[in-house]
Amino acid sequence: MYIKNVLFLRTMTWISLTILRGRKVRAMDINQHRNGLSKVWNKLEQGHLTIGFIGGSITEDGRAAHNWPEPVTRWFVESFPNARIAVENAAIGATGSDLAVFRADRDLIDRACDLVFIEFAVNDNGTPSERRMRAREGLIRKLLAEGRSNLVIVYTYCQDMYDAMSRSEVPASILEFEQLAEHYGISSVWMGLHAWNEVKKGRMTWDEWLPDGLHPTHRGSLSYGQSVISFLERERITAPSLESVDKEKPLPTPLNPCHWENTQLLPFEEVQLEGPWTIRRSTVVLPRVDRILSTSAIGAKLSFSFVGRGVALAFDFGKKSAEFSYRLDGADAITTCRQRPDWCGDGGWFQIYWIADELKEGTHHIELEVVHGNRLDCKGTNFHLGLIGILK
Repeated sequence: MYIKNVLFLRTMTWISLTILRGRKVRAMDINQHRNGLSKVWNKLEQGHLTIGFIGGSITEDGRAAHNWPEPVTRWFVESFPNARIAVENAAIGATGSDLAVFRADRDLIDRACDLVFIEFAVNDNGTPSERRMRAREGLIRKLLAEGRSNLVIVYTYCQDMYDAMSRSEVPASILEFEQLAEHYGISSVWMGLHAWNEVKKGRMTWDEWLPDGLHPTHRGSLSYGQSVISFLERERITAPSLESVDKEKPLPTPLNPCHWENTQLLPFEEVQLEGPWTIRRSTVVLPRVDRILSTSAIGAKLSFSFVGRGVALAFDFGKKSAEFSYRLDGADAITTCRQRPDWCGDGGWFQIYWIADELKEGTHHIELEVVHGNRLDCKGTNFHLGLIGILK
């Protein structure tokens, strides 16, 4: 599907062997220095820097205070003692770039981040290629279009990557990110390869890195952070003088014309409600979501109209969450049947549900009703809607 976009590979001198049919690439380095962090060094010269992080549980700061953003942040504080460093960690566990593209404005752009680290190679791993590439490119274009931030893409590790990496190949989820990184001139750091090499050299044991095959321990997070610090130190040494920094360039033509850059959130105030509903703060239910539209009543209904080509809903989801039935533009009703993995709790998983992403441009209408779901793993009727995302 993306064969027309592989022409960029001709300029990627760090690749020694490319197999386009299998999308396998050998001999990729840990660091890819594509574009200097001129905005970052400029801000530090001025005495302040805001660092943004977006990704999954490996990056978030809520569940594990030792995650890799911590040593990276401390490096900035130590290296630039006269600058004020602010951190906006917008990472949320078990979420992918499709949800991030709706949160980018509120959680990163509106908070004036000067440097943004993007980490979604793991959480996007199970998402179909076309969908994740639309979301990733939309997220990248949204952040670059704002014009303030330098971006760095980082790649962690999950067990599905083992076979490819054991053959010195680049996993597909990472390779596709590299297509975008090359096209938009964004530097990247393969943190997972750095840690992998540490294990191979005997500097760290596997269980010190990833006892569950996914989430790093304190030692594993430090390894991830050290790879980013090494990248930053190299960038700092080779940074051009501020006087020679190039002027801002326009965004290149998108690789995928169906990218998801143009998104917006529909305010809850524009939703019509029937039954017992409340709009409330979500500091306990979903700490990174400002407000939720909430009910626990089977049969409660909502409806709204929107202009665009797609719509997605994101929920606080878990074993005590209700299912729902919906109609789009008066078509037959569809009742959701979402999986609740064993690791899923009663709530706390900010999960996205796409109703449509390839509608004809125009006005569309959604009618929704809360239902129990009649499933053994559905133990409640909580319906906590965190956002309504519209794809333009």
